[in-house]
Amino acid sequence: MNFLAHLYLSGDDEEILVGNFIGDFVKGAQMDHYSQGIQKGIRLHRSIDFYTDTHEVVLQSKIRLREKFRHYAPVIVDIYYDHFLAKDWSNFCKVPLLEYTENFYELIKKYFEHLPKGVIHMLSYMSRDNWLYNYQFIEGINKALTGMSRRTKFDSKMEEASLALKKNYSEFEKEFHLFFPDLEVHVANFEK
Repeated sequence: MNFLAHLYLSGDDEEILVGNFIGDFVKGAQMDHYSQGIQKGIRLHRSIDFYTDTHEVVLQSKIRLREKFRHYAPVIVDIYYDHFLAKDWSNFCKVPLLEYTENFYELIKKYFEHLPKGVIHMLSYMSRDNWLYNYQFIEGINKALTGMSRRTKFDSKMEEASLALKKNYSEFEKEFHLFFPDLEVHVANFEK
């Protein structure tokens, strides 16, 4: 899952949310430098990623993209799934998406000194263009994927991935809605 899903799945605990948000940027023993709450969020992030990467429904989505996008297919599927979460946000959360994202950008400022450099750099663009809110629009997904394509070392073709989403929109949407309730159950049982 991508950023919006990780934030949503963090619940109401600020430190878990921060850890879940920075999870991809914290490697190995670096986790020991954080509070217990942030460490739990990092562990949650890793658990979500592992569960997602091995779920049979998610694998169907990846297979559909693998021929063209190769090893970038999992990244693209994560962003597609954030699109469906954002598009159907009111089915998951009572707080409107714009308010939710603005609240997150305010909250994360309190933890600025705890953020890895890569997160700080990315966050400046993320908040400026409100990626999280704009994931609900195909144009927002296209912008995110095109930006990622520019930063990859190899020819990822991610700038073309929004076309693949449009072409197989109903299949990806169905797969997201089959998968996401399973992920919510997984998260509910995390470290219990």
